[in-house]
Amino acid sequence: MIQIIPAIDIIGGECVRLTQGDYDKKKTYFKNPLDVAKVFEQAGITRLHVVDLDGAKASCPKNLAVLERISRDTSLEVEFGGGIKSSEALSSVFNAGAKYAICGSIAVTSPESFEQWLTEFGGDKIILGVDTKEGKVATHGWLKTSDLSAADLTKRFLPFGLKELICTEISHDGMLQGVDGSIYTTLQDQFKDVKVIVSGGISCMEDIIGLDKLGLQAVIVGKAIYEGRITTKQLESFIRG
Repeated sequence: MIQIIPAIDIIGGECVRLTQGDYDKKKTYFKNPLDVAKVFEQAGITRLHVVDLDGAKASCPKNLAVLERISRDTSLEVEFGGGIKSSEALSSVFNAGAKYAICGSIAVTSPESFEQWLTEFGGDKIILGVDTKEGKVATHGWLKTSDLSAADLTKRFLPFGLKELICTEISHDGMLQGVDGSIYTTLQDQFKDVKVIVSGGISCMEDIIGLDKLGLQAVIVGKAIYEGRITTKQLESFIRG
């Protein structure tokens, strides 16, 4: 069964969502992300996706206090991303309680550093964040675009123990218009030993069920939950069978 990983995006310590990665299209849903995390935990969720959008923009984590509270006060395994551009930043994320660190821009701008982190911490701790825009990898909080594809990046880091990647198609993110499963099945078929986590565009439970039928292993869900298109009862029913 596909693993559902709810997303909490943070700006100014609050739970927000962007549309297509646009900081000018921000909507605040909850003042206290911990409250939301506890609701997910009660529904049977075991893993949480937390993105520090302030950190992504500033190139260093800015909302570690939120991470600390969620890690301390819930049993959720937190994957945390946003602004991890240095060894110091990476250490601060793990020290704040993250189970996994999501690294995206650094893999493009300083691949040697990402290789070193994979070697030092292992693929069980370091996740490659691949955000794509029209087939090309976007960096710096989706504000810049490189010439690399998701497959290019994945291939480069396989020899260093890469085990998981999160692939977000920005054009779908926050649009609630469904997911193009072929993007993810193509990656999964090409890299069978890597867990491809789907992100961007989930609009309803039928989208998740469809990805499950395609054999994909995990999916991140954000706006569909906050807009009431997927309820916590539906999540719990799916998880508990």
